[in-house]
Amino acid sequence: MPGKLSSGTLGTIERLDPRLDKVLSQSAKMEKIVEGLDWAEGPVWDTKNNCLYFSDVPQNVVYKWDGKALTEHLRPSGFTGADPRGGEPGSNGLTLHNGSLYLCQHGDRRVAKWDAEGKAFVTVTAKYDGKRYNSPNDLCFDSKGNLFFTDPPYGLPKNVDDATKEIPYQGVYRVSPDGKVTLLTQEMTRPNGVALSPDEKTLYIAQSDPKLAIIKAFPMKDDGTLGEGKVLFDATAMVGKKKGLPDGLKVDKAGNLWATGPGGVLIIAADGTHLGTLATGEATANVAFGDDGSTLYICADMYIAKIRTDAKGW
Repeated sequence: MPGKLSSGTLGTIERLDPRLDKVLSQSAKMEKIVEGLDWAEGPVWDTKNNCLYFSDVPQNVVYKWDGKALTEHLRPSGFTGADPRGGEPGSNGLTLHNGSLYLCQHGDRRVAKWDAEGKAFVTVTAKYDGKRYNSPNDLCFDSKGNLFFTDPPYGLPKNVDDATKEIPYQGVYRVSPDGKVTLLTQEMTRPNGVALSPDEKTLYIAQSDPKLAIIKAFPMKDDGTLGEGKVLFDATAMVGKKKGLPDGLKVDKAGNLWATGPGGVLIIAADGTHLGTLATGEATANVAFGDDGSTLYICADMYIAKIRTDAKGW
């Protein structure tokens, strides 16, 4: 089903800690802007063109929303093969770097860059140690041009039991500007959302495993590898009571995490305190800061919503 423009409010806001008032006013509300999607994911704001890009994973499309219209930006977005396939074939996480759109492509099992001039996808990385990735899911860049991405099995037709799975674990990787790929960790069962702290000294990784639904914080070493991670937030007890799992996340300039999880978007301080929740009422996949950096765009299942905050994304 194609997406379409929407209006009205979405969900409620749960306030758990007074510190939430510093980043979200008492009058803030979530506003629906798009509806009718299959599963919205991977939002990213394009400051140059003043628009939002996001994935509809089952539909294998990237949409563009500019505040006035909703259009298909890329189709196919994540699976460019000729043979039909089910599951979650499209692009998932999106990001922009040096003006180019980068995509985690489930169906093609790679991270790719869109060459707008050539109207073609360019492979950034498709294999590690000679083996194809499972289905790259989310990604981010640091200020030096290093690319970090997660590789759970969700894009494989039969998930973790798929016969075409070549890597036995679900890894988190770094691709350096010269193209070298480094495995950072294979300890997480379902690594999903990934984001850096503002000082780039911590890498946050969400784990969408209902048996251990956590967000871990890994210290970044000087050589670009990770130190021993610690659990920043454990949402396991919330699983099943509210829709959703830890998924995509972003960090504001003050170091707060805006992390999807059971219930919607969990706002978590850098010390792990749960400040409040944007309770969407839907399984919520990912978020992105846009406009002037203070509007949070939210992918909540079939909806795209937005809310004004007093935070600044970076």
